[in-house]
Amino acid sequence: MGMGYTERMAQRQRETGRPVRVGLVGAGQMGRGFVAQARRITGMEVVAVADLDLDRATGALRAAGVEGVRTGDDLAALGAHVEDGGTVAVPDPALVSALPVDMVIDATGVPEAGAQIALRSLLAGKHVGLLNVETDVTVGWLLQQLAARSGAVYTLCRGDEPAEALKLVEFARDLAFDVVCAGKGKNNPLDPHATPTGLRAQAERKRMNPKMLASFVDGSKAMIEMAALANAADLGVACRGLHGTETTVPELHRVFRPAADGGVLDRAGVVDYATGPVAPGVFVVARSDEPTVVDEMAYLGMGEGPYYGFYRPYHLASIEAPLSVPAAVLDGRSDISPRAWRAEVAAAAKRPLRAGEVVDGIGGECVYGVVEDAAVAAEQRLVPLGLLAGARLVRDVPADGVLTHDDVELDTSTTIWQLRALQDRLLGGPGAGGAPAAPSLLDGLLRAPVPA
Repeated sequence: MGMGYTERMAQRQRETGRPVRVGLVGAGQMGRGFVAQARRITGMEVVAVADLDLDRATGALRAAGVEGVRTGDDLAALGAHVEDGGTVAVPDPALVSALPVDMVIDATGVPEAGAQIALRSLLAGKHVGLLNVETDVTVGWLLQQLAARSGAVYTLCRGDEPAEALKLVEFARDLAFDVVCAGKGKNNPLDPHATPTGLRAQAERKRMNPKMLASFVDGSKAMIEMAALANAADLGVACRGLHGTETTVPELHRVFRPAADGGVLDRAGVVDYATGPVAPGVFVVARSDEPTVVDEMAYLGMGEGPYYGFYRPYHLASIEAPLSVPAAVLDGRSDISPRAWRAEVAAAAKRPLRAGEVVDGIGGECVYGVVEDAAVAAEQRLVPLGLLAGARLVRDVPADGVLTHDDVELDTSTTIWQLRALQDRLLGGPGAGGAPAAPSLLDGLLRAPVPA
C-alpha cells in the first residue's frame, strides 16, 4: 500500500531519530504562513528562521507556538542548539545554509537575495526551495544546472500558480492530450502604471507591503509567474505581455485556442492569463482529436471537444509550499524548475524615465514587468526585470518604452548579475533553450568556496 508524505515523514523520523530540518529566510507574509503550516506537519520542523528584522523572525516562530528560540551569531552554538532539537532565529541569512538543515526555503521575494541564498545553499549541499519566482525567472536555469551537479534539489515551491498550473500540464500530457495553453487567473484589475505611492492607502488596509501590491496590480507578478511556467513546461509566450482576456471558467477552452478556431491565440503551446472570475485558480486548455476520446469526454460532461478546459479553482500559496520539502528530501525531486529557457520578463517604463535616474526594481515607481519570448528578448537586448534594481539610466526612456541594455548601467557586482552572465554564456545567450552547459564552468563554480 502506498503512503502519503505524512506517513513517510513520520517513518523517516522514527528511523533517523529526528525530523526533516528546514531553514527559512524571510519572515514576511509568505514566510509566516510557511512556518505555521510546516509546524503542523509530522516529521518536519522549521528549525531556523532568518530575517533582517530579528523581531519579525522570532515573531513568526512565536506565532506558530515555538518556544525557547535561541538568537545570536555564534554559528557553533546555534548549530549545537539545532542538533539538540532547538530552534534559532538570526538576522543574517548567510547563517542558515551553514546550520544543520536539510533544506533552505527562500521567502524574501527579492531577486538578489534569492540568488545569494540559493547559490550559498547549493554550494553547501543543501536542497533549495524558492517562494521567490523573481529569482527563478532571472537565473533559475543556472541554479537548476548547479543543483543537478551538486546532488541537491532546486525547486520552486508548491502552492504558487506556476507549480499548480504545471501539475495540470503534466496531467494533460500524461493522458496524451495536446496542451494548447496553460495559465492563471489574475485577481487584480491591470494597471501597468500603478505605483506603491498611489497604492499606499490600499496596501495599509490590506496589511500588505505597498511594493508587493504594486507588483500585483501593475502585472509584473503575473508576467513573472507565467514566465516561470513557460520555462518549466517548455511552452511559448502567447504574445508580448500576454492577452489577459476577460472570461469565465466555462469559456476558457473557447478563448484560449488558436484564432483559426475562434480563440485569441496565434498558435498552440503557449502560456497566457485570464481576468474575470478565473482567479484564484489555474487552468490548462488541451486538445484531443481521437474520436473515441471526444465521445467519452462528451459523455463525461466535458464538452463537445476537441478543446477542453482543465481547471483548479485555488492555489494555497505558503500553505501548500511545505509539500515541496518531502518531494526534495525523500524523493530527490523538484516540483517545478526550468527545463528550457523559453520566456524572459523584460521591463517597461511606468512614466518617462530620465538619464541619471536609478530604477527601484519590481513593484516600484519606475518599471513594470512584460513577458516576452526569450529569443526575441535576446535579439532586442531587453534587460531582465530581475537585474534592474539599482540600475542607472544612461539615456531617456519614454513611458511604456521597454528597457534595453543600451538604456541602463547595471550593477555588475551583484550575485544575480554574475549568475545571469554565466547563464547567458552557457546558453549561448538568452533564448537558446535547453542548450548543454559547459561542465568546466559549472564544476568550477561548485568547487568554489561557499560565500561568506
